Amino acid sequence: MSIKGVIALGAALGVAAAAAPAAAQGAACKAKSPAELEREFDKFNAAWATKDPDKVAKLFTKSAVLLPTVSNQARTTPDGVRDYFVSFLKGSPQARIDSSTIKLDCNSASRLGTWTVTLTDAATGQKRDVKARYSFIYRYEDGGWKIDHLHSSMMPEPAA
Repeated sequence: MSIKGVIALGAALGVAAAAAPAAAQGAACKAKSPAELEREFDKFNAAWATKDPDKVAKLFTKSAVLLPTVSNQARTTPDGVRDYFVSFLKGSPQARIDSSTIKLDCNSASRLGTWTVTLTDAATGQKRDVKARYSFIYRYEDGGWKIDHLHSSMMPEPAA
């Protein structure tokens, strides 16, 4: 085979592998419905309510990226994700989706929009609402859906 033939064959194999990542990994395509994605958010919110950082961290993939609301530090390891929730859960967070756009794909899904996170001051019991933008990207990993990316940032402008 000529060098051009080897290059063409290599390019064709690369395109085929990129076009079928689930098949290349030996996994069937898992699709999610909007209702199932809603249940994933409910599971996340329920994990927050336990105040157990291990339960929350288990909802994330092994290679997740967390860009949290109240920390300047990106969390890119399971230990880093857990560490963020050790402090954050002390505020008894509860979230409510205000707006949502859902995109579904093979072995991944995303939910993007705005939410309100209610935090409670442990010392005074006073509650405050934090309006923020969010993006959740879910990936099918080890037989279940997990959070592969979570970004949340406070709204830059005051509410009208």
